[in-house]
Parts: sequence; C-alpha cells; structure tokens
Amino acid sequence: MVSQLVQTDQDFVLWLDQIRLDDVPIVGGKNASLGEMIQQLTPQGINVPMGFATTAQAYRHFIASNDLATTLRSLFADLDINNVQNLQQRGETARSLILHAPFPAELEVAIRDAYRDLGHRYGVDTDVAVRSSATAEDLPDASFAGQQETYLNVHSEAEVIASCKKCFASLFTDRAISYRQTKGFDHFEVALSVCVQKMVRSDLAASGVMFSIDTETGFNNAVLITAAYGLGENVVQGTGNPDEYRVFKPTLKTGHRPILSKRLGSKALRMVYNTGGTKLVKNLPVSRAEQQRFAITEAEVLQLARWTCQIEDHYSLIRGVDSPMDIEWAKDGETGELFIVQARPETVQSQKASNVLQAYQLESPVTAPILTTGRAVGERIGAGPACVILSVADIDQFQPGEVLVTAKTDPDWEPIMKQAAAIVTNQGGRTCHAAIIARELGIPAIVGCGDATSVIRTEQPITVSCAAGEEGQVYAGQLPYRVEETPLDEIPQPRTQIMMNVGNPEIAFRLSALPSAGVGLARLEFIIANQIKVHPLALLNFDTLTDSTAKRKIARLTEQYDDKPQYFVDQLAQGIGTIGAAFYPKPVVVRLSDFKSNEYANLLGGKAFEPSEENPMIGWRGASRYYDDRYKAGFALECQALKRGRDDMGLTNIILMVPFCRTPDEGRRVLAEMAQHGLVQGENGLQVYVMCELPSNVILADEFATVFDGFSIGSNDLTQLTLGLDRDSALVAHLFDERNTAVQRLVAQVIAIAQSTGRKIGICGQAPSDYPEFARFLVEQGIDSISLNPDAVIKTTLAIAALEQANGHSQ
Repeated sequence: MVSQLVQTDQDFVLWLDQIRLDDVPIVGGKNASLGEMIQQLTPQGINVPMGFATTAQAYRHFIASNDLATTLRSLFADLDINNVQNLQQRGETARSLILHAPFPAELEVAIRDAYRDLGHRYGVDTDVAVRSSATAEDLPDASFAGQQETYLNVHSEAEVIASCKKCFASLFTDRAISYRQTKGFDHFEVALSVCVQKMVRSDLAASGVMFSIDTETGFNNAVLITAAYGLGENVVQGTGNPDEYRVFKPTLKTGHRPILSKRLGSKALRMVYNTGGTKLVKNLPVSRAEQQRFAITEAEVLQLARWTCQIEDHYSLIRGVDSPMDIEWAKDGETGELFIVQARPETVQSQKASNVLQAYQLESPVTAPILTTGRAVGERIGAGPACVILSVADIDQFQPGEVLVTAKTDPDWEPIMKQAAAIVTNQGGRTCHAAIIARELGIPAIVGCGDATSVIRTEQPITVSCAAGEEGQVYAGQLPYRVEETPLDEIPQPRTQIMMNVGNPEIAFRLSALPSAGVGLARLEFIIANQIKVHPLALLNFDTLTDSTAKRKIARLTEQYDDKPQYFVDQLAQGIGTIGAAFYPKPVVVRLSDFKSNEYANLLGGKAFEPSEENPMIGWRGASRYYDDRYKAGFALECQALKRGRDDMGLTNIILMVPFCRTPDEGRRVLAEMAQHGLVQGENGLQVYVMCELPSNVILADEFATVFDGFSIGSNDLTQLTLGLDRDSALVAHLFDERNTAVQRLVAQVIAIAQSTGRKIGICGQAPSDYPEFARFLVEQGIDSISLNPDAVIKTTLAIAALEQANGHSQ
C-alpha cells in the first residue's frame, strides 16, 4: 500500500479521509489508523466519525517559529527517568515552554478554517474530541497508549486552538518522556499530530474498549468487549468496573451468536458533558437499577464483535501477519448508532513467544490469609512490600521492587509502574489503564478489588497471585512460588490421543495452549456448583419456595432475571460454550450433570427437592434422574443450555456424555428425553457417548454400542463397583486400586468390544498419570484416548510417546 498523499510545507491540516495507514510519519499512528478505517472500512459498514488532523509539519513549524528546539534539547541533556523529581521538573518546564509560546498565525488560520468546515457538516461550534497522535505511536511493538492528552466536548474555534496547543505540550508529559526513553525513541525525532474529530454522544449512551484477542491468555479466537455508561475515558482510565463480554470469532463469522460470557460490572460512574463551569466533562453517579443492567444489548455486542473481526482481518492483510487489535468504540445516544473511534495494534499478547508455555504456581500448601481479591491481569505471581499511594502527587514515595497499591492508575503513574513487582487497585476492569500497562510490562496486577487501599498497609509484605484463574488473590506475606517453562515444539504427538479433564471455564483458554487432542471430560458439576450455585428446581419453583434464607440468596444471584430458570440456562450455556470454544474444533466431551442427591441438596434451595438416601453413591444419580418426573424439568434446563452451545453458538465440537447409565434401555429413555428438547442424536452432527463405570456397561457393551456413539471409562466408579467398596471410606481405602486384575480385565474387555463395534473409547481419570504401568496397559490394549488432569498432560504425553516408540507404534 502506497499513500498518494503529497505533502508541502503548508500542509498543516489534512482531513481524515485523505489519510492512509502508511502516513504515520505525517499524522501519527492514531490518525493514520482513523484515516485508514474511514477510507477502507466505512464502505464495509463500519462507522467512524469524521474529522481532521494537524500534521507533523504543523508541530515542527510551531517549534521552529518559537525557537524551542535548542532550549528543549538543553533541558533534557541530564534527564534521569529513574529519578522522579528530575523527570517531573524536566516535563513541567517543557510543557510550560510550549503552552506559553504563541501559535504561528498561518497555523492558527488553518485549524480555524478546518473546524469551520467541520461545522458546515455537523453544525456551528460542533462538539469535538481533540486527541493527540504522536508519530511514534500505535506501532505493532509499542502502543504509546494514553501517553499524550485527549480533550472531550470541545466547542468553538478558540477552545479548539487552546486544546491543540495543550496536545502539543502533552508530548512532554512525564509518562510520555519516560515511555519514549524506555522504548529507545529520540524525544526530538517524534512529532505531535492532533486529531479534531466529531464527538459521538456516548455521554447519553455507552462506550468501551475491545480487543480481538483475549488479553490475559493470548487466546486469539475470542473478542473481549468492555462497556460502561457515558464517555469512554472512565473505561480507559479504570474509573469503575465495566461490563465484560467474550465472543468467539470462528463461529461468529459463520453467522452464529457465540457470546461466551457476560459479566456485569458495577459501572458506578457515568462521564457526561458539563454544561457549566470550567471543566468540559464530569462524572455522575449511576443508579443502582442501571448498574444492574448491561450497558448494551446482545445484538450490539455481536455487532461490535463483527466489526472487531473486520478491522483485525483488514490490518492483518495489510501487514501480512496476524494483527490483533485494541479498539475503542462508542454508542451515540441521540441516534442509537455504534461508532469506532480508535484502533491500534495490540502490543502485549501478540508479541509473546508462542512456542514456550510458562506457568506460575504457588508452592503448596498455601496457608497465608487472603487480604483481598479482584480481577486477575496476566497469569503471573509477584511479591514484595506494599506501597499504598492514594495520589499521583506522592509517587516519589515509591521504591523499586514494591507492590503498588492504589485506587486506580492513569498514564501519570507510569514512571513508577515499570518499577513495581505487582500492582493492586480498588477500581478498574480488564481493559483499564492499570491492566493494559501491567500486561505490557509483564507484571501481575489485580484490579477492581474495592478495598485494597484499606486492607493493605504500606511496608506490609504481600504476594499478588494471578495464576489461579480470573480471580486474583492478594496474600499476606511473601510466599514462595515457582515458574515452569515448557518448549511446546518439543512435545511429540503419540498415536494414543491425550486429552484433558476440564471443569472450570475460567481457565479453559489458558489450558487450550497445552498440547492436547481436546477435552475428554468436561464436568458440568463445577459450573453448577461454583457459578450457578442454585438447584434448577428451586429456580423453576422460585415463587413457592418456603426456605426464606435460600430464597433471599437466590433472588440476589438472579437479580437481573425476571425469568429465574433462564439464569441457569444462561450461566450453564456460557460455561459450556467457553470450554467448547477454547478447544474448537477439537472434540469436547461434556458429561451431563452427575451430582448425587446429597450434593444436589447442598445447592441453594436444593433440600426441598432431594430425597435422603442411605447410599447416594449408588442411588438416584446420573441417567436415572433425567427422565424421572421428579427431576426431568431440571434436566430440561440443562438440555436448553447444551442446545444453545451447539446450535446458537455453533460449537458442534461439543459431544454429550451420559453418566451412570445402568442399562441400554435407560440410555434410550435418556436419548428420547434429550430429543424432546432439541438434542437429537445425529442431527447437526450430535454424538452422544456413555460413561463406562458400571460392570453392566462392560458386560452389555455390545448392546450399549447400539445406543451410543462412544464410551469413556470412568475408572474410579468402575473400580469401586467391581471391588464392592466405597471409595470414600477410609476403612477400605487401601483396597482401592485401578490396577487390580478384575478391573483391568473389564477395561480390556470393553476396549475390545468398542473396537469390534466401531465405537470410540477413551478413559478419563488420574490412574494413567499416577501409574505408568496402567498407562502402558491402556496403550497396549489400543485405547483411543486418555483424558487427564491438566497438570499431568505433558508428563504423560512424553511417557506414552516413548512407550509407543519402544513398541513400534509411534506415528
């Protein structure tokens, strides 16, 4: 791509639709990207507000006309960015020099004329955003995000001129100086372009940030969208916690509606226009009723996600490599239209080495108290003495190696952020300033804790752990931890497929980076117990519940739902969908719920719907519940969630599995029940497996093979029922052993029958990783797959590959 733009000395202003992406030296990264989108993507239906940009030539003309270059170079001769006072003094003096210098008359006329022309399109004294765009900015390996200033709701020629000069001065903010020095950019080779762009009236609606890659794990098939009420500065700066959405890109592009997750944020403040006083914008509190609603609709989420994919695809085509993007969006409250107001390359996950898996883990056992929790940023662990700072004016108190604890950060905090062992904030979501900078710096951060500055004291030793999923923990004390690195290109692929047992959707994206053939066991129980927490029948019968305590807790959990059962369907579908998407298009075997009656009773509202059984382990569990009149209404909700994952989200890699199915006839009854709710075996590629965990499953395996598409051996239940012992009883625990001859004969028998009937067969359990000889036995029998807990995948893969090679069975 070669721009047709020809610049002369008098080209102080250019309209955005005159600019292309390769004009970064002329108008900076931000403006070049806006021009690229207006020229190339508005014809594809993406809305971008019009405006104009002052050029690098305009900035250099301003500097030259006021003879500032020599003075500035002298000022920076002894710059020391590690000395906060030195940095602050140099920055303040540089900004003052620019702010007190007059605009050359010809430059001022050019800006005034352009703003007047913009008024012909949108109205006299139209409201505009005045944004800085440096010529070393929004590069694939250096974002420079938030280094210079932005001014919103600017009206009148005089205000535009004043804001442009303040943008020029912001080239020398403390954070911009520090960032350039750290990244190796010459302060005096960089110029400042200014964008004057029509405001989107998101103060009357909502705005936010979105990424075409998962910001924590680098999973590149998801769009992450954040949304809050009002102008977008609150989301960018981390003032409050926005709503978050994840959308799966591959099936979005095939016309499906794959919203994998929706997380309601507090959205406590709304930034709006200020109609009086000197400030142009102000924050107002958001009512509790509005906080409990999502800021945008699902249709708008999907539209934004589609635009994100279009933008990413366009920039990837231009650059010739995959180009994950960081995008700002806004909704106009007057017209209801969505707009893209900025797009830059994502510069953290896209720069990481993809062939090395790095895992942080606290040394066990962890007995230290948890001081606070929040949203985990990154997957690392950091520790050190805490430094609680409430105002940016006090950042000179910070010492390198401390953990920064504050309410929120903005770009003025960056000079000390790069020296921190970790960062903890009261406010913010996954796309706030603190989160973005922490990722770029490669340090752990926990944002949105709410109470961090009140529960943590300065000089207190703490450990910040982001290594256990989406919730990060701040522990008292400096705890030992380890870092494990695995070169993924050295992992062989054995004939026997190595799969994973995954129950927690929050870690599914991270686990998908492990070398595996998919998920051999996804348990619904984790999602139901940890995310839903409510018995399905309690939701279906909410109005008649007599347990007032449970009813109150359920009401709080389902506050957003007038239709209480829909809460169960939504949460379960999102959990299943996230796991299915993480490993797509590899198979993900989802086992239908297999709580025992006592475990169901422990869910909120569950006691009213569950019997008291002497031995729940061999009682009313698994298949026997699904078609029973006492529970099948609850199973219907499960089916609705599974159907949404496969049909609405397009995740046809999801395979269903029926647990504890005692007879082939019972299997047929379950399939019939599923079909009533739209899950018809064979339709849309739906496969249904059965757990092989009862002796009857082995003895009648040839008959079960006529009902189901495959088997998965549940070695725990098969062992206890073969040996006639309760695996939970300490009295007979010493007899529990999957390597027992009786168990191994049953396993060998069912593998042989599955092979003879053309059915897939795998095993899900810990035994193959605990006992190398058991793994060897399974491989020798020709089992199709072995599904393991994630921590055993690499070790067992290596062992099985070596075993197959020794036996002459390697690929």
